[in-house]
Amino acid sequence: MLTIRFIKLREGAQIPRKAHEDDAGFDLYASEDFTLKAHGFGCVPTAIAMELPAGYEAQVRPRSGLAAKHGVTVLNAPGTIDAGYRGEVKVILINHGEEDFAITAGMRIAQLIPSPVIPAVFEEVTALDDSDRGSGGFGSSGTN
Repeated sequence: MLTIRFIKLREGAQIPRKAHEDDAGFDLYASEDFTLKAHGFGCVPTAIAMELPAGYEAQVRPRSGLAAKHGVTVLNAPGTIDAGYRGEVKVILINHGEEDFAITAGMRIAQLIPSPVIPAVFEEVTALDDSDRGSGGFGSSGTN
């Protein structure tokens, strides 16, 4: 079991928690009221800071209900919180809807998913091995 240490930066901050035991993501909560203008975006504070263990990151992902019902989603999905970051967790939300969207303190605004980071290095070579796909890019696997 991974332990993530955190602190509440302001009174009323909510502890990230899962709605159901088998959920992948921990809900993140707004720490203050915030109006997300139609077609606008902004950083919503959570009033928590955390200490991820070395070798881990936390991904900030959208909540499907906010996206499906209101057109509100995480702008830089997934956002990444690195193990060395100790500042306040803020969520960059965008409102694709036609009306302003009211966020209230204590509202679930995103989900946080801790993930191991795979160590990697880049090795420069003079040629790459062939593959079935080759250099086919966007749309190269079909029209659907």
